[in-house]
Formats: sequence, structure tokens, C-alpha cells
Amino acid sequence: MTRRTRLPRPGRPRVRSLRAQLTLANVVLLALGIVAATAVSVLGMRYYLLDQIDTELVRTRDSLGGSELTLRQIDSLSALSFFRDRVEPEWNQDENDPDSVFAAVDREGEPVPVFGFAPSRAQRDLADAVGDPDALIGDPEPRDVTVRGSTYRVTATRLADGTGVLIAGSTEPLHEGVAKAVRFDLAIGTLLLLVLACLTMFGVRRRMRPLEDMVETSSAIAEGDLTRRVPSSCDPTLEVEQLRLALNSMLQQVESAYRTRERSAAQLRRFVADASHELRTPLAAIRGYLQLYERGMLRDPTERKRAWDRMMTESDRMGRLVDELLVLARLDQRPELRLRNVDVCRLVRDAAQDLRVQQPDRPVRVDADGAVLVHADEAGLRQVLGNLVGNVRTHTPADVPVRLGVARSDGAVRLWVADEGPGLSPDDAARVFDRFFRAGGGAGSGLGMAIVQGVVRAHGGEVTVDTARGEGLAVTVTLPATTTPQAVPTPRAEETAPTG
Repeated sequence: MTRRTRLPRPGRPRVRSLRAQLTLANVVLLALGIVAATAVSVLGMRYYLLDQIDTELVRTRDSLGGSELTLRQIDSLSALSFFRDRVEPEWNQDENDPDSVFAAVDREGEPVPVFGFAPSRAQRDLADAVGDPDALIGDPEPRDVTVRGSTYRVTATRLADGTGVLIAGSTEPLHEGVAKAVRFDLAIGTLLLLVLACLTMFGVRRRMRPLEDMVETSSAIAEGDLTRRVPSSCDPTLEVEQLRLALNSMLQQVESAYRTRERSAAQLRRFVADASHELRTPLAAIRGYLQLYERGMLRDPTERKRAWDRMMTESDRMGRLVDELLVLARLDQRPELRLRNVDVCRLVRDAAQDLRVQQPDRPVRVDADGAVLVHADEAGLRQVLGNLVGNVRTHTPADVPVRLGVARSDGAVRLWVADEGPGLSPDDAARVFDRFFRAGGGAGSGLGMAIVQGVVRAHGGEVTVDTARGEGLAVTVTLPATTTPQAVPTPRAEETAPTG
């Protein structure tokens, strides 16, 4: 699958990848850690080695200073042969940087012969570097001096005859060892940095695969594929999995909203087309009669009377259709209901009485004794019952029995209108609330049941249909006893329109 990568636009700051930033951050942190660890280890090693050199120098100084010997006694005592054996091999050497130097100086700081040997070059340089031996003798800790470019730790003591003794140990081996340790640590650290950078790049790439999938999914959705979802990774982390679930949930909502908008747009187009078709028929009839009248073709008074009656009938039909459309429009705009206590039983009895007057031969049964109060809009409920009874009157034979009733149960009020007519097929029953739907292309505007549903939803209730082919039609309206006005959603294509 081809991945879509957006390049930064000219003029904007360059966008760095999160992968590179994380890798750089890890490498920098490890580098700082290596530098800190190296510095601590080097300082510790240097302190340890210097402490060893200082301990050896102080031990020698204390042994020599505490012996209370003179320089002459040192020269003559064979008991100090161990001291002579230690110092003599290096006494006359003229090498540039001896590891240790032992020098005797007078009170003015000038080197003097020891063991019969004249002061060597190293001893003279050490005496020159120290200068005044009295300051060094009074210091309990060795000091750093530089002799011909080499560093030494030096201490001093004074013999019983006042001769000063300088004892120095070179620190060059220490510095060389520290330098080697630093180079070794830097080499190992560099190798570790390279390994960490590779591992970090691999790990971040693996961990960021779900984010790349999200980018792919978003790009596909932006191109029109609303069914795409972010797949689950093989080894998801908690935060990425939470993000994936939230994104998929949002995408589901976006797809649902888009589908709803498409259905609403399609329903609106169909609604406009159906309304235009319904209005075109009476307008065409009226226009036709007016053209006949204009051309003088309606000369007979009987023909003029018939044309007039037909135009009045079509205009009444068009007026009723416009009124019903206005009712639906108001219901879609969250109408303000005039709520008060309404006796539903009385409304049902009135609707049954109207039906008996209009169709005296139809058997009508009413189960609405007493009084059942509901907090509702009386005009709206009358319109609901009028539309339901009108459907029975229009779509069933005049001798088909009808049952109307009211009951209260579980804090709600149910009223029903049921007939024993031909009923509806499952497909027609699924579309019974669609606007301009007329089962079998029968009479009526097809808006009555849509109005019933809109009014009932405005009261916070619901309306259901129970029907089958040849088993009649039963419409049940359920209303809460205390009505809270509800927002009436715009009916969708599959649930808005009447048989009316």
C-alpha cells in the first residue's frame, strides 16, 4: 500500500518527524549519561591514584623526619642501606622525567650532595621548582609542582641538622592512565550511542506503526472511504490503543452523521419532488378549467357550474395539502406546545362520535370510560386522533369494525385505533410513516401518519404499528402522563411519511 507523505510547505518551519526527535532525545540523554559516568569514574580514579602517591610520599617523609638524623649520619649509617638502595639507582640519572626524585637542600634551598654524589639535573630542577623549602615543610599535604613540563607531587621534611629533604613522585603515569581510560570510555560510549540509535529507530518505528495506520485511515476517509477504521496492532500499548478506540468511535460517529445527512438530503429532495407532484395535479386541473373558460368553451351554465365545483374541490385539496405541510414544518422546528391537563377518554369518545356521524353503518367500539388525564396539547392530540380515524375511514370499507380505546399503565397513557381491514404488507408497514407514502397508491395526501408521528414525538411519546396482510391495522400511541416537550428530529427517509 502506498503511503501518503505530506511535504512541508515553503515558508513554514520545517516539521521534524517524531521518530527522529525521539531518537535524538534518547541519544542525547545517553551521551549525557556516558559523559557524566566517565567524568565521575575519571575523577574517582584520579583521586584514588593521587591518594596512593600522597600516602607513599607522606610515609617516607614521616619516617625520615621522625628519625632525628643528620645528613652526615645518613651518609655514614649502614643501617639505612635500604634507603640507599632505593635512592642511589636514580640519584645520578639524567633522564628527563624520572618517576621519583629525592633531593637534599640547605636552608637557602640549594641542592647539596648526598651519599657522595653531586646533585643531579633532576634534583636541581626539583629544588628550583620548589623554591623556598620552608613553606613546603610546613604543609602537611603534598603539593603539585611542574619540573621541566612534567607534573610531580612533592613534600618535604627537615633533618636534625637543618638540612631539608625534598621527596617527589611523578604523576605522569597517572595522567596517562586517566587519558587511556577516557579514550576507552569514549570509544565504548560511541559504540553504545550507535547501537542505541539503531535500536531506538527500530523500536520507535515499530511503536509508531499504529499512528501511521491512523494517518492512512484518515487520508482514506478524506478521499471518501468512510468505512475505513484503524486496525489493531499486534502488540498495542495502552495509550495508543485508547487513541485507536477513540478515533474509531469518532469515525463511526462521522460516518453515521454523514449517512444521516445524505439520507436527509435525499429525503428532502424526494419531499420537494413529492410535494411538487401533489401540488401540480390540482394546479393543472384548475389551470385547465380556467383556460377553457378563457377560450369561451364553457357556455353551458351546467358546464360552468361543474367546472367551478371541480376548481373548488382541487383548491380545497391543495389547501389541505399546504396546511399539512405547514404542520410538518412546524413540527420539524420544535413547536411550542400548549400543555394542560387533557381528558384523553373524552377526545377518543369525540373521535368515535365523529366517525359514527360520517359512516353510520360502520361498527365502532369504544373502550374509554371515565377520565384519563394527561398533560399535553389538546389540539395536537385531536389532530392525532383525527388522522388515525381518517385513515380508517379512507382506506377501509365502510362496514369494517373499528376499536378505539384508552388505558393507563406504568405511568404512561396508551390510546389505540384498530380496524379489521385489509392491513398492510411488511414493506408497506416499514414505510407507513414516510411522507407522501400511500399504501397501494390510495387516496389521501400521504402526510397523515407523518403528522401523527411528529405530534407524538413532540410530546415525548412514541407511536407503533401492528399489522399484517388481511389482519387489519392497529396503531398504538404511548404518551407520558407528564409531558416534557421534546426536540423533534427531522424525519429520515425510511421513517417519515404517512398514509393519510
